Amino acid sequence: MASTEARPSEVTENMEKTPVVGKEGDEKVNIIDVDVQAIEEDLDLYVPLKMEGSIVDEHDPLTARAVIVGILLGSLVNASNLYLGLKTGFTFAASMFGAIFGYGIIKLASKTTIPIIGGSFGPQENSIVQAAAQGAGGITGIFVAGIPAMYQLHAQVGVPKDQFGAIITITLVCSFFGLFFVAPLRKFFIIQVGRELKLLFPTATAVALTIRSMHAGATGAAEALSKLRALSLSFTAALVQRVASYYAVGILYDWHVFTWIHIWSGYTSWAMNIESWGWWFEWTPAFIGSGILIGMNSALSMFGGAVLAWAIIGPLLVHYGECIGKRQVEDDPRWADWYSFASLNNLGHETPSPRYWLLWPGVLIMVATSIAELFVQYKVIGYAGKVVWQKICVNINAVLAKHGKHSTYLATRAEREVKASENIIEDPAPPHEQVPLWIWSTGLVVTIAAAMVIFALQWGMHPGLTVLACVLGVMFSFGIKSNDPIILVSLRDKLAVQIGAVTDNTPLTAASKASQLVFGAATKNNGFTVKDAQRVNLVAGGLASGAADVAFSLTSDFRTGFLLGTSPIKQWYAQGLGSIVSIFLAPGMFVLFTTAYPCILDASAEHCAFAVPSVSAWAAVAQAVTDPDVSIPLTSGIFSIVMAVFCVGQVIFRHFYLVGEREKYRQYLPNWGAVALSFVLPNPVFTTAAMFGATVAWIWKRWNIKSFDLYAYAIAAGFIAGEGLGGVIGAALQIGGVSGDILGTTAGCPAGYC
Repeated sequence: MASTEARPSEVTENMEKTPVVGKEGDEKVNIIDVDVQAIEEDLDLYVPLKMEGSIVDEHDPLTARAVIVGILLGSLVNASNLYLGLKTGFTFAASMFGAIFGYGIIKLASKTTIPIIGGSFGPQENSIVQAAAQGAGGITGIFVAGIPAMYQLHAQVGVPKDQFGAIITITLVCSFFGLFFVAPLRKFFIIQVGRELKLLFPTATAVALTIRSMHAGATGAAEALSKLRALSLSFTAALVQRVASYYAVGILYDWHVFTWIHIWSGYTSWAMNIESWGWWFEWTPAFIGSGILIGMNSALSMFGGAVLAWAIIGPLLVHYGECIGKRQVEDDPRWADWYSFASLNNLGHETPSPRYWLLWPGVLIMVATSIAELFVQYKVIGYAGKVVWQKICVNINAVLAKHGKHSTYLATRAEREVKASENIIEDPAPPHEQVPLWIWSTGLVVTIAAAMVIFALQWGMHPGLTVLACVLGVMFSFGIKSNDPIILVSLRDKLAVQIGAVTDNTPLTAASKASQLVFGAATKNNGFTVKDAQRVNLVAGGLASGAADVAFSLTSDFRTGFLLGTSPIKQWYAQGLGSIVSIFLAPGMFVLFTTAYPCILDASAEHCAFAVPSVSAWAAVAQAVTDPDVSIPLTSGIFSIVMAVFCVGQVIFRHFYLVGEREKYRQYLPNWGAVALSFVLPNPVFTTAAMFGATVAWIWKRWNIKSFDLYAYAIAAGFIAGEGLGGVIGAALQIGGVSGDILGTTAGCPAGYC
């Protein structure tokens, strides 16, 4: 084992970046990535970290102050994610934000002599803070995707404000189902097959390293203070910039350069043609911050995908009449050349937009790449399967032996299991620190039973379909291995834990689409009306994806706790307590935004403040699999298949040919997950902002690597959370009647719309 003195800055210095933006749609964007080989050269991250001798022994890190601070910080991220998710389709994890800010708050409080508030503060309690923050910051994905899509399709009548109770029950089922079913999988993913499958959980690992470094004596405290200052300043700057920009959006936020050229040149058409395809720059701190983290390969792949989709393929589709755009302003000849090419309305009744055409190759590339990654890892997947079966044999054999029974086959398999585990470390958490069998098993049964009743009564879903959604959620939580950095992509949580463990991105986009396809088949020819089938499709998909998202978050917490020596049951309690808050907070934020901006629920609304890209994509897929009038364009289907075959070929080429001395060339291959993500987004604005952030990071690292390592992650986390909270304040200003569209200016915006 190499030196245990390596700090996060040291282990990330030469890493190959994996996308960390967030989750598209319900994809959670995690903010740190770690290259497996680079880290293993510095220290062994498949065993618990060694702590400094000066760190106090923490007998009970699950303290009231840790849970309360974590929940408060996670609630900020939760509120931020509703804004960011509705605006961009992405949500972001709360772990790093909670770890750094939580350190600052509790470290200050620990110096007092007040009971409960004061007292020593160590890394395990810090991990409890981030676990509670992760729980409170979660379960927002379904409110920026499937749930609003139901209202847009009129598959659900009324408004969320009047159906608050029914919406809460969805979050309740998703949260507790995810918490209960993933609890017994901790030992399997974190310990038994972690090294063999290289399940590094990059963000969780980086959070653990950051926590350890902050608690490493006087030097660590000084670095922690620097990180905290950077996070605080960036958070405040992003918050102020976002709120101020509401009153001058075309000056402080959106720079429509080609609109300016259009006006200055006397309203010529060529500049508006470029504007119409989404080529403007947005000073969005969240995506500039994410760009700082994702690295040039992923950023270039995203940007290249945007150029391919929105500067080449899209214009060609319109030119040859395969797709159409919609004029934005009908009654002003000065803006006659301003079009939208991202509409997903009126599908099946008119020629589709380029966005609908591009949606299908984007999804199929993600799914095909994920499946290819599964098959090329057949050896380690086979090993994982053997370990699972051997563990089952061990448990059954133990029960038989306890009752005086004997099975030669099971006893033999149990013995082989012990031999196979010789190179696997012993679980550092003793049995009394594990999540008890009776808790997770009883909770799981009760949650499934409650889900069958709730979804039948409130959403008209047959109990069998509810069970199917739960099964898909579990399947999606076992994951497939991917060494290729994939951004928010793949098949879902039998996809989420393992892909997230390797790439650090919960692959929910394609996974949620896959679940929608399954439920489209399940409801076909079963007596459902089109609207009923769409409601079931979206609710069931939300259940599967939401539960898988919670499962991945908890498994990531287990990984952080494993490295820091935190009791798993205490982490489980912390995330559970945080999740209870999110069950009510996320629906509340959803009601706040839909009340302030009713256009979120209206698919026909023009010039809405929220593009709701993930909502539109969910709605489009639901229509395609339930409405006989809506189909996938033939040319789109053919192109999707060709691209999927090509991407599978790259996976095989990378895995079997670029090995040994040639492995160094892998970094030059395009990240097709990132390319595909650009296909499913409604325009290139966010990829452009991320590209800008990545360029800043590239220059920064070469100018001063130490400064970058110390401040970059903290600044990025502050940017992301700050803009999100600024969006929440914007919603409050809108409801209060003092928003920017009333008191501000739209100077610099095309036709007065930004």
